[in-house]
Amino acid sequence: MTRKRIAVWIAVAATAVAMLIWLGVRHWRPRWSIIQGAVILRDTDPRKESPIAGVAITASAGDLRLSTESDASGYFKIAFPGTVLPGQTVILSFQRKDFKPLELHDTIQFRSSLRQLVIATMEPAAAESSVGSGRPPSVVSNIRVRYTVNSQNEENIGSAVKTFQVVNRGNIPCHRQSPCSPDGYWKAATGSIELDAGADNKFRDARVSCIAGPCPFTQIDTSGFANGGRTIAASALDWSDTATFLLEAEVFHTAVVSNVRESYPVVFGRSLSFTLPGTAEGVSLEVEFNGVNMVFPLGPDLYLSWANCGVRTGSDVKKSTVYQCELKPNYRF
Repeated sequence: MTRKRIAVWIAVAATAVAMLIWLGVRHWRPRWSIIQGAVILRDTDPRKESPIAGVAITASAGDLRLSTESDASGYFKIAFPGTVLPGQTVILSFQRKDFKPLELHDTIQFRSSLRQLVIATMEPAAAESSVGSGRPPSVVSNIRVRYTVNSQNEENIGSAVKTFQVVNRGNIPCHRQSPCSPDGYWKAATGSIELDAGADNKFRDARVSCIAGPCPFTQIDTSGFANGGRTIAASALDWSDTATFLLEAEVFHTAVVSNVRESYPVVFGRSLSFTLPGTAEGVSLEVEFNGVNMVFPLGPDLYLSWANCGVRTGSDVKKSTVYQCELKPNYRF
């Protein structure tokens, strides 16, 4: 092959590669356009790497500048428009009071079919104990969590008893004039009674019996009291002489009861964590504060004089709540 033909083939190959690159860039659609991650406390012990909420996060890529904030679990998400190209560097900056600023650099990849996950570990700006404060740190110990859970409680408050009669005369043919006996031969009569348990009450275990008269020739209708409820009714059919019936039922009162419960948090380093049912109310912390027993209501603002607290919803089916508190300077567990 002559040098001239080799040069021609090289030129053709170079043109083809250039066309492929041009077409790839022209028709490329970024599959990697979302950065999501978590901001956690930097520590050598993974158990102490608690989430950091409220971190101001800024993502810069060329002229693009997007901002967001980490939630109670430390999670953040930044969505980039399709103008971000592969190979471009994204600068992530993290800032929050009481923590040292953090800056991370990430590069968008051609081959990345998964969305990028970023773990940002931040260091506290202040030392764990006060430096030069002139006094030792306050000690927080023997921590207990108190809360209430409301539940409906049913209490048996007594029973209701009442009699009723079905007046009839036996041995009289029915002649197809209702009501008649079940076989349609004898004239019959019906009688009924109704009971009301009152507000917030209901009947259970209702029962009706024939207690006097020709009971073998009577029939009781249970449809009015079989399922209980606030009101119940009983009726009977009698195709002989007058019969007497007794209706009895247990009365239950329904009330909302607050149950006080206790739990204990887990302490790792300078943070404590505990979970509560989603229905928990009136959360407070009972602690020994420098040897003195004190109660600190957590309240809706999660304010404590000695710690910064956050709360988030758990991932379990019952939607429990997860509390995490970080000690402020001048305090220690």
